[in-house]
Amino acid sequence: MLKLLMNHRNKIVFGILVFALGQFPCFAQSNGDTPNQQSAGAEQQIPPAIAKELDAMRKRIDELEAELKNAKTPERPTIPATSAKMSIPVPQVASAPALPAATATPESATLVKAATEAPPAKIEPFSDADWTWLNGNPRTKETFWDTKFFTPEIRSDTVYVYDFNHPTDHSIGGSSELFRSQEVQLTQLGVGGDFHYDNVRARLMTQFGMYSATTPRNDPSPGHGQWDLVSAYRYLSEAYGGYHFNKLHGINVDAGIFLSYIGLFSYYQFDNWAYQPSYVSSNTPWFFEGVRVQIFPTAHLKIEPWFINGWQSYASANHRPGLGGQIKWTPKPWINVISNNYGLGADDLFIPNRRRIHTDDSVEVKYFDTPERTLDKMAFSLTADAGCEYGGGVSCYTDKSGGPKQSFLGFMVYNRFWFHNDLFGLTLGGGKINNPGRYLVLLPPINGESAITASTNSPYFTENPGDPFKAWDSSITFDYMPKQYITFRWEYDYRHANVPYWTGRGGITPPGGNNGFPQFFACSNGSSSGQTSLGPAETACGGGASSVFFPDLRRDESFIDMSILVKF
Repeated sequence: MLKLLMNHRNKIVFGILVFALGQFPCFAQSNGDTPNQQSAGAEQQIPPAIAKELDAMRKRIDELEAELKNAKTPERPTIPATSAKMSIPVPQVASAPALPAATATPESATLVKAATEAPPAKIEPFSDADWTWLNGNPRTKETFWDTKFFTPEIRSDTVYVYDFNHPTDHSIGGSSELFRSQEVQLTQLGVGGDFHYDNVRARLMTQFGMYSATTPRNDPSPGHGQWDLVSAYRYLSEAYGGYHFNKLHGINVDAGIFLSYIGLFSYYQFDNWAYQPSYVSSNTPWFFEGVRVQIFPTAHLKIEPWFINGWQSYASANHRPGLGGQIKWTPKPWINVISNNYGLGADDLFIPNRRRIHTDDSVEVKYFDTPERTLDKMAFSLTADAGCEYGGGVSCYTDKSGGPKQSFLGFMVYNRFWFHNDLFGLTLGGGKINNPGRYLVLLPPINGESAITASTNSPYFTENPGDPFKAWDSSITFDYMPKQYITFRWEYDYRHANVPYWTGRGGITPPGGNNGFPQFFACSNGSSSGQTSLGPAETACGGGASSVFFPDLRRDESFIDMSILVKF
């Protein structure tokens, strides 16, 4: 436009001169005239009116040029994509010719800088990297069917266990994942999914199968008060609703039953590197009931407070709820740091003034990732736990006036290898615990022993203050994963305890079946003496019974488990 205006200016000046020469013939001179004569004649013969008009026209053209140079024409800013899953196209518009740097004004430079340095849009937390390698995370990357309102989820976990102790009653103790030997058993069938619309959210997941009987069994809180809470909740592994607030990188407030990740391993075996986790994970809680708040200050940090009924409990065992929380931090795509903490709760059903504190801390590192190689990926996880109980005759330290030491100290470590573009997986790992007082040790289900009756201190496996329990375990796991939705798993486990604990060949069930009084001695004919203390075999049973049944407990256990795990 500036060039066009300059051309118009020259044409106008030239036209005026031609017009003036045509009106005044005296301007034309012969070729023989001298320069001095021509210059003098021209100056003398331009009329003042024409000269004034030419000068005004030049000034106006200069003003138009100045206005054009100062015109503000910033380019339209580009809108960044909000996440890796979303890309917003920007219409292409023709821009004005760039102005020379010398003529740019401070105002136009500020606008251009603001447009080109616009802050990036927020991304969904933990969505800018592939976290399917984590122990405790599902490895599925695609959802076959999804809608704006509902994302479905289906899980199936079926396992066969061969126990080298060959228990005659096929019963396995000391595990929260394996329960029967020499049988095919459905551990869990889960059907549910996530509801989400207009910032309102909810999740439902069922647990039909062995989980519906074994998970509630470890919760003594329903013994406090009326109503059958075990029957009310036994078929639910997750059931909560809440709201998402568009603050920071997101804030979620949920209430109901949700999974606990104390111990790192997921409640669902499909998500894990191994089927039978070590003691730190197997003996710590799998669920909480209460309220949680998930706060995401950044896309790589989550702060999650809990206000819950207690330590893996549907209700409060006493009059004090539990408090806790999780901090999850992923500074790089190859590292995950998690810290879980619990406190305040009074979780012993019959000792209301006994308190519990616990801390669980994990780090997971992917230290090798080359997809083009046969061994394409390697990662490890390390978890350490510490806790104690105090009050009610026990203390966190040995030889204190409060009573014997009641504490928990443990660790577990796993290393995972992936082969042929994650078609195969191999995991080596294990762990160790020391739990004097046995308050977190899973009670063997001797004679149908439940957590409620076992709280009266079973004579088969006591939980007296200071009772020793030290154990370690190891495992090797091989996975075949032809599709992202299925895992075929083979695993060998060896477990050892310093006291008789695992089911031996004689089993842990009386010959006549469970007699209904698991806290008492079970007689061979199925009757019960009603006694609550140890005694000689000839006086322990009434009704003419000749002997007393004692469970067959061993210090060592080894088994092979084979499972088919499905998740859609």
